[in-house]
Amino acid sequence: MSNIIFDDYKEYLKNDKELSNNSLEAYIRDIIQFKSYLADNGIENFILVNKTTIITYLMYLQKNGKATSTISRNLASLRCFYQFLLNNNLIKEDPTHNLRSPKFKRKLPSILTKEEVDKLLSMPAGDNFKGVRDKAMLELLYATGIRVSEMIALNMDNLDLELGYLFLTQFNENERIIPIGKVAQKHLINYLENYRASVLKDREEKALFLNYNGNRLTRQGFWKIIKEYTRKSNINKKITPHTLRHSFAVHLLQNGADIKTVQEILGHSDISTTQAYSFAISGKDLKDVYEKSHPRA
Repeated sequence: MSNIIFDDYKEYLKNDKELSNNSLEAYIRDIIQFKSYLADNGIENFILVNKTTIITYLMYLQKNGKATSTISRNLASLRCFYQFLLNNNLIKEDPTHNLRSPKFKRKLPSILTKEEVDKLLSMPAGDNFKGVRDKAMLELLYATGIRVSEMIALNMDNLDLELGYLFLTQFNENERIIPIGKVAQKHLINYLENYRASVLKDREEKALFLNYNGNRLTRQGFWKIIKEYTRKSNINKKITPHTLRHSFAVHLLQNGADIKTVQEILGHSDISTTQAYSFAISGKDLKDVYEKSHPRA
């Protein structure tokens, strides 16, 4: 297959499928890996692939210890790719047609209770740069559900504290508008008005969250921060930089938010990704939400 077709496929994933950056990279990586497998097995062109080739490849992945979820995503990547080829009249039949993804147990993300969230968010203390900055970051993560990578990349102009909104530009240039909430808003104002300037060395620096050197805080730097407060909080759970994002999503669903709204706030391109959070809600919680939400409950 020519590089031109491959470039067209990348554009299709980006503009038509509107995949997130992570999903886009995974889909492309899966196809490149499949191409390498074909070459190792004497198949020179994607067009020569049949259903048996696909099944044999999935068995190859399984034999090499790939997780069921990884195998399922590879099949989804191949199905998307061959549908693209079919729709562009580059093949006559889709070799992935009627192939089912292997079933797997969905691993639930690590979730904090509301009490545990309160405890973790209370850990940053003191009227100093580090305490105020860390408090603002943790409150913002829980208030908006944004990814840590998105938080680290925030610039000053991504915030409108008067209206109480956060503006994020997606890879496809669509804008995600997320309400901040009064508590996070208060701590952000405190950080910006009283502490950010104390470490700022370059007045042209646009980064919202800075380190002691006045530069943009890194993901590694935030990892150290979350580990520090996890240890201090004595919460007996594995807490990662994404834990507040997961907890944000589950707590919204527990309180009756519809899944489409949560999907939009989180920036998921596929609603099935958002639906994973539904599994973290117990039967009792679901019943409570149902009774509060349904007119005939």
